[in-house]
Amino acid sequence: MGTVDIRNVRKSYGNVEVLHGVALHIKDGEFVALVGPSGCGKSTLLRMIAGLEDVTEGDIVISDRVVNHVAPKDRNIAMVFQNYALYPHMNVRENMGFALRQRRMPKPEIESRVDNAARILGLEHLLDRKPRALSGGQRQRVAMGRAIVREPNVFLFDEPLSNLDAKLRVQMRSEIKELHQRLKTTTVYVTHDQIEAMTLADRVVVLNGGIIEQQGSPLELYDRPASRFVAAFIGSPPMNFIEGTVVDASNVRLDDGTTLNVPMTDLGGQARVTIGVRPEHFELSNAGWPATVSVVEPTGSETQITARMSGQIVRILVRGRTFVRPGEVIHLTVPSDLIHIFDDNGAPRIHASTRGVERYA
Repeated sequence: MGTVDIRNVRKSYGNVEVLHGVALHIKDGEFVALVGPSGCGKSTLLRMIAGLEDVTEGDIVISDRVVNHVAPKDRNIAMVFQNYALYPHMNVRENMGFALRQRRMPKPEIESRVDNAARILGLEHLLDRKPRALSGGQRQRVAMGRAIVREPNVFLFDEPLSNLDAKLRVQMRSEIKELHQRLKTTTVYVTHDQIEAMTLADRVVVLNGGIIEQQGSPLELYDRPASRFVAAFIGSPPMNFIEGTVVDASNVRLDDGTTLNVPMTDLGGQARVTIGVRPEHFELSNAGWPATVSVVEPTGSETQITARMSGQIVRILVRGRTFVRPGEVIHLTVPSDLIHIFDDNGAPRIHASTRGVERYA
């Protein structure tokens, strides 16, 4: 059973603490993505699960066994690195079977496992090639095959797609998801790319400054971010933030004196607030919040508009095509159930979109 329990884990380098009591349970067969900005501690946490970093305090438990002092090779995990880490003098077959030969596994068993992994990953015709004769995507598949043949309890991925070009990343995302659906092996995946996290994972864990800011399904984090940090980090283009001062229970005055009506929202008890709106939730209208268009970017299937509202930049995503022009004043409306309100520290959520929660609950 490939469960992973992270029990109040702390990690310090001298006097610098980089993980502050992280607690996380990963179920057998679950795909969990650790995501966050550089320096948030996600790679450090993954390396601690792998046994490549010592635990300062707390416990790492894999399959009901505390592994704090267990060597990496004895944890029954397999790790796929960012840089492939293939042996240049070995061909694909030798690279994939190397760990099994180190275990002195019988040759027929090694060949069977390698052939099975090659078939899963579409590498049968490449088994005799050296790494230098492979593309970046093929090398990454070999690295994945080397992990598969070990038949581990847990797969660990450390930003495996960051060295690939954009088109190949999309292809490899699909292959990794299909692989997990087929093997159903517990997977912990570290990335700084929130699109990777949302498209791949059953559950996304957002880290910030060495703590878990929020965790949940991809759509839960998108629809119900627990803080302004999560709201800004999850979603592409990111959420718009419009800051102002509360006038009354449903109106906010921006810094230039413009008053925005925030329908069906109780703003009582707050002085300064931040209104959060996803770009695709803005609707062009004949009346509403005024904004001046600065940039129009048509992409064919949609149009991205950058505009200024009270000196603050907002981005609008319009499905299909529109004929607004730079310098034009447009008016924007937002359905009340798609508006997010954060307090002046950006921390606790006062009000948030409810439409997505109802749809995906």
